[in-house]
Amino acid sequence: MNALGKSVKRVYVLLFARRIFYPANLFLYKLSLFGLGLRNYENDTVSGEKAFIKFLKALGKFDSGAILDIGANIGNYSVMLRKNGVTQPIFAFEPHPVAFNKLSEVAMAYNFTAVPEGAGETHSMAAIYDYQGDSGSEHASMYKGVIEHLHKGKAEEVAIALTTIDEFVAKHDISKIALLKIDTEGHELSVLKGARQTIASGMAEVIQLEFNEMNIISRTFFKDIVDVLPGYDFYRMLPDGLKALGPYNSTNYEIFSFQNIVALKQLHN
Repeated sequence: MNALGKSVKRVYVLLFARRIFYPANLFLYKLSLFGLGLRNYENDTVSGEKAFIKFLKALGKFDSGAILDIGANIGNYSVMLRKNGVTQPIFAFEPHPVAFNKLSEVAMAYNFTAVPEGAGETHSMAAIYDYQGDSGSEHASMYKGVIEHLHKGKAEEVAIALTTIDEFVAKHDISKIALLKIDTEGHELSVLKGARQTIASGMAEVIQLEFNEMNIISRTFFKDIVDVLPGYDFYRMLPDGLKALGPYNSTNYEIFSFQNIVALKQLHN
């Protein structure tokens, strides 16, 4: 912080860091989150995903390679790609059997491949948790606390199968990933750990993932994600494009509220 910034802070603290102004300060803080690219989930335009896809198309990132949509649920993201003119092969992963049935129908209509597995650090059987009696919701998570503590619902356990990205890529002879998108309700770090070889090879130049309050439940810091992605620069999505986050700083990174994060492979790596 420069001298001017320090002076402004000192004046603000002296005048407004008082209990009487706490509600107003909290209101301004919540508004500022929207401006920083957080809690903007209403649609593809507000979230910044539409601008992001346009940006990748302009860079030619969709000229070759496959797209992996990890945590596809019923396929909204993959459909969004198709509606925005992306023609590359898409593999949409969804382990929940009820959601997968819906995903399969959508995949046939929009010409992409539905994969009846989740992705994780190892190939294994596991459990996913969803609302009791409301199977296939977009909140289904590997962590029971996401349903019961965060969303205040009653959880039911569903058996699922997990693969790893490394294994899937090798099995399907994929040599380039145009986009690796991960939305797994707090399970993102495990997905990335199961893609160590893929990441180390430079095969995935563009990675999109969510970071939010689910990561409190999974005990995942943003620093954990930074550490597993050496050689990447990190950006936060805004409605009109990407904003570079710069070198890791806990104040700028460790915000446990909905946000779309993009990791781009550094050119010199």
